[in-house]
Amino acid sequence: MKPGISRQLLANRVASELGPGQLVNLGVGLPGMVPDYVTDGMGVIFHAENGLINRGPKPQREDWDSDLVDAGGEPVGLLPGGSIVHQADSLGMVRGGYVDVAVVEALQVSERGDLADRTAAGGMVGGSVDVAAGAKRLIAIMEHTTQDGSPRVVTDLGYPSSGLGCVDLIVTDVAVIQVSADGLLLNEVAPGWTVEEVQSITGATLIPSPDLKEMALSEAVGEANSKVYSSAAAAVADIPHGSTVLLDGFAGPGGMAQYLILALRDQGSRELTIVSNTAGIARAVSFGTPPGFLPIDHSVLVDSGQVRKAVASFPVSPSPSRPSAFELAYRRGEVDLELVPQGTLAERIRAGGFGIAAFYTPTGAGTQIAEGKETRLINGREQVLEYGIVGDYALLRAHRADTMGNLVYRGTSRNFNAVMAPAATVTIVEVDEIVQAGQLDPDAVVTPGVFVQRIVQRPAGFFPYERTG
Repeated sequence: MKPGISRQLLANRVASELGPGQLVNLGVGLPGMVPDYVTDGMGVIFHAENGLINRGPKPQREDWDSDLVDAGGEPVGLLPGGSIVHQADSLGMVRGGYVDVAVVEALQVSERGDLADRTAAGGMVGGSVDVAAGAKRLIAIMEHTTQDGSPRVVTDLGYPSSGLGCVDLIVTDVAVIQVSADGLLLNEVAPGWTVEEVQSITGATLIPSPDLKEMALSEAVGEANSKVYSSAAAAVADIPHGSTVLLDGFAGPGGMAQYLILALRDQGSRELTIVSNTAGIARAVSFGTPPGFLPIDHSVLVDSGQVRKAVASFPVSPSPSRPSAFELAYRRGEVDLELVPQGTLAERIRAGGFGIAAFYTPTGAGTQIAEGKETRLINGREQVLEYGIVGDYALLRAHRADTMGNLVYRGTSRNFNAVMAPAATVTIVEVDEIVQAGQLDPDAVVTPGVFVQRIVQRPAGFFPYERTG
């Protein structure tokens, strides 16, 4: 059989499928060569399931670091703006829908897009099952046949499946094949190959595309959009009426995004659902507030009539003589409240961000918290079913960010900020300082930029209090 394109050109062809700013999960083997063919400045972020974010090409042997390897144990580089997360967060990105493209070296792909990347049902599983279920787009990369000439593109899998109907595109050394509702669409053939020759070594029927062409080989090019916004007003300008907004706030004002909160008040969106540990009690408890001033917190949104509902753990003041703005509005029947235990609230937000629809917890079983909720007995203990929370927007606070959105916090201000960042469609963060990619220590990054869409710097001299009266 005549040869197809080389492994290097195969990786090159896959690279040309990638777009600016995408998060791309790379499986072990052939996918690890793809970063070599993506141009600098394109902003593609390569992810390895063992926790590497913004991994680069394989370094020279003298630069190998035994603590920087991919999921297959191969040494890799870490590009400026890279970070490392633990395993649960890494695969949480996959389940949570953050991975735009996954590239997996396949053993076989069926005509329906079923994926096999392991040989035995009782053998390894790894993270490919997670990737198959969670990636927005999956590209299978492989040689078209085995060493003995058996086809890898088949009618039905001959190996255990890692995912059904999950493959969108098959790129082999002789063809580019799109998995469609009508079948396998042959879009490209390798130089020197004909449709008939490709079909003869394929174990499923191919449908030649009306736009069939020779395989195109070029580097992936483009430029990622900037995450840095000029002002809080610009960052929140498109938040519509009726949005669900995640807002940090443990009690005091230290971790609150006051600059963004004021901008949202001035922007005027109404009928908002806010999700927060508190619903604005900093004004009621003071926490070192200068005399004659009130801290900026969720209360400014309640007082302006923009809040319809709060999902919170501690929405009322600990002082009966100093009720919070939300507490007063609730008494007047102007707002709704969903009361959630603090730990359950954190877990619901975490679950929502990482693609977990629901979970059972013993917290609240037998109390008013469990009223109207499904319960079941697990290991002899009553458990309450709780659902994940996902916001449309999150307005958060951190100490420093780089231009890729990686975040570093100060002290306890990270509390709900770090939990909420993955759980919104658009996460907006105000910071004290923005630095260039590569200026933050990867080991110091708490929230990777994968979870952050917009960054704004709090103006120098910003005063997080408003004068009373």
